[in-house]
Amino acid sequence: MNAVAEVRAVVLAIPTGRVAAYGDIGRALGIGPRQAGRAVASLADDVPWWRVVYADGTSATCHAGAARALFEVEGVPFRDGRVDMSTARIDVVHCP
Repeated sequence: MNAVAEVRAVVLAIPTGRVAAYGDIGRALGIGPRQAGRAVASLADDVPWWRVVYADGTSATCHAGAARALFEVEGVPFRDGRVDMSTARIDVVHCP
């Protein structure tokens, strides 16, 4: 399986209302966070790309900034304008 397919599988496994950081996905797959980010950027819109954020909880700015609204629909907690990583972050190594 190639890196994009592996990243896609991990992103699809992130439950509604939870997030993972690019670095989390990279570590789980043995790739760098930038490579994980490039793979996420190439995913189709039917994959929940918005559930992948920066380590500090900053969401992606692509898709005309739609991530925030999608998070709000899913009930993702925010603190100081960023995803609250202490409550929303999931361990992608043990993702269901």
